[in-house]
Amino acid sequence: MITGFARTAPEEVRAMFIALFDESVDVIERIMTFKNHSSILLEKYGNGVAQHYQYENAISVYLWLRYPDKYYIYKYGEVKTVADELGSDYHFKKGAYTENLRNFYSFYDEICDYIRADAELISLFQAQLTDSCYPDPEYRTLTADIGFYISRNYSQKESVALQEWFPKDYSPEITTDIWLELLHDSEVFTDSSLEIMKRMKDYGGQATCSQLATKYGESPNFYNSGSIALACRVADKTGCPVMSAEDDSVKLWPILYVGRKADKDEEGVYIWKLRDELAAALDRFDLSEVELYVHMADDSEHGYWMLNASPKIWSFSGIEAGAVQSYTLYNENGNKRRIFQNFLDARAGDMIIGYESTPVKQIVALAKISAEQDGEKIYFEKTEGLSTPIDYATLKACPELAHMEYFSMQQGSLFKLTRGEYDFLMDLIRDKNPLIVEQNTEKYDKTDFLGQVFMSAQRYDMLVAVLKNKKNIILQGAPGVGKTFAARRLAYSIMGEKDDTRIEFIQFHQNYSYEDFMMGYKPSEDGFELRMGIFYRFCQKAANQPEKDFFFIIDEINRGNMSRIFGELLMLIEKDYRGTKATLAYNGISFSMPANLYIIGMMNTADRSLAMIDYALRRRFSFFEMEPGFDSEGFVRYQNELNNETFNQLIEKIKELNKEIANDRALGKGFCIGHSYFCNWNECTDEKMRTVVDFDILPMLDEYWFDDTAKLQRWSNILHGVFQ
Repeated sequence: MITGFARTAPEEVRAMFIALFDESVDVIERIMTFKNHSSILLEKYGNGVAQHYQYENAISVYLWLRYPDKYYIYKYGEVKTVADELGSDYHFKKGAYTENLRNFYSFYDEICDYIRADAELISLFQAQLTDSCYPDPEYRTLTADIGFYISRNYSQKESVALQEWFPKDYSPEITTDIWLELLHDSEVFTDSSLEIMKRMKDYGGQATCSQLATKYGESPNFYNSGSIALACRVADKTGCPVMSAEDDSVKLWPILYVGRKADKDEEGVYIWKLRDELAAALDRFDLSEVELYVHMADDSEHGYWMLNASPKIWSFSGIEAGAVQSYTLYNENGNKRRIFQNFLDARAGDMIIGYESTPVKQIVALAKISAEQDGEKIYFEKTEGLSTPIDYATLKACPELAHMEYFSMQQGSLFKLTRGEYDFLMDLIRDKNPLIVEQNTEKYDKTDFLGQVFMSAQRYDMLVAVLKNKKNIILQGAPGVGKTFAARRLAYSIMGEKDDTRIEFIQFHQNYSYEDFMMGYKPSEDGFELRMGIFYRFCQKAANQPEKDFFFIIDEINRGNMSRIFGELLMLIEKDYRGTKATLAYNGISFSMPANLYIIGMMNTADRSLAMIDYALRRRFSFFEMEPGFDSEGFVRYQNELNNETFNQLIEKIKELNKEIANDRALGKGFCIGHSYFCNWNECTDEKMRTVVDFDILPMLDEYWFDDTAKLQRWSNILHGVFQ
């Protein structure tokens, strides 16, 4: 935002920074002045954007960058946590901006004094410095680091220690004696499986795949896939109960382990802990002779391949979920495909990395061979499409892949991969396309929505019904009615949980294009290459989990050129055309909109700088009017909790103001003042209310009644009169 303001009004922004860096003025006064001027810039040049983001945190960063030997980085939540953890006498309260800043600088000055006196800490710090480091002679940045550590790690230790291992209600019902028998069965516990068990025991019986990889070598996927394969063999051998889940990895690993989320200072995502019975069996089993290195691993249990196939095969609308695809062993001319022996060697259960060479060379999918070849075809099932493909240049630059058969043969369809190459490729893929892991997300329902979004239950039911019926909806309304706030929580309430992995949020603007949204050619080292846009990638993500709902949220939807952005998607997003395939202009492959994807747009009805919304868009979206919620049960309850008479009077005046705006022929209810200007206050002060009136409400009225100064002055007097 500050960069955007600087482009639009360079001299005004320059003056703001000159004033901010004027050390002759009290620092708190400078910060508050910078923040207030940002509000003025927002009104003048913000084009309807709701926030300027120039608050204490950002402004303190500017000061720290300019004077790193004097200032620290301020973040309210962080400093409050540090104060609580250290039992400080300094108090930090939401809304008390000036007091919080003064306490912050004094508090961190005290911490800095202690750091200077800590010879061991200073020695540790200086030992890490290199010639390219900022030396931090006054230890101000080190102080900020200490605060960051306390708030993000130290204060979390107790809560992490109390985390419960899961799953709690499942057991494979395998005794220690049975585990011991399995350990002696080489068909179940292969050398590679025993090595993983040995390393788990050596690490203490619990670790993340990343921690094991860091200490013992191999890739994290070596431990991940190796454990899943072992659990599968155990289940086949014993017929033990298996958890109910569609994803094999989710239902199989609990046979061997229980798990919990890793802490922020623990490398990896999930910590696996050996089940007690398995750990006891390992104590009785001699692991001393187990020695394995991944390049010696026996790949006999699975084969690994790279299949170069048409984009139409790998397109997520090219294969229905669970459908089996085939690939012929002979081309159209009856000649054997290369490498023909690979087609003969491929076996059911082998893993495939899907590759396409046109229009761009890149890895785009994962699959597995579902049935043995019959002399004519091999049969496989795509298990996952990649929302972020891995391009050829990335592969070519990796020395670990230098001897890959694909590079040495150059031509052909099916190429052999070693286990090491496959694991390395999977690490590349997972870095850009993380596995969707079942998480213990916070539940969220209609009651939670109504407790946060000031709307009646009847209006909520109508909103949900409209969205589910049309699949696409636009929340329109006056400034401050909470459209953005409500959109994400509407998605939560329909999902039944707060799962942000299934929500994508973007904002349209005049320069937004189809190339950004769907796909387009972008500059690269070798010229131009086709890259998928954010909407295409999100559709791929939704298509990979057809049983779950996904939500694509577009702020300021009416600011974009709809035909330019959506292109052929304008037809495909319609509910009746979900699942219908259309050929994309850029790559010639078929595409269809997943039925489980909902689009939520938002538009400000008070923005007179915008033309009427595109008719093509209007036909494909339902429009839901978001109204000020001052009379809703939720806002009334919130108002009673604040228990401030001045606040009550101000709200009454705002409601009277809204009536006059709604009755104004030049305006109407779409220009009313929304309730969100007055929400999420932990405490209500005259200073806070005056700030909203002076920097939010009155500048908006000035825009509304620019040709009626008498009416503007009358309402200025009325609103300021509340504070008399």
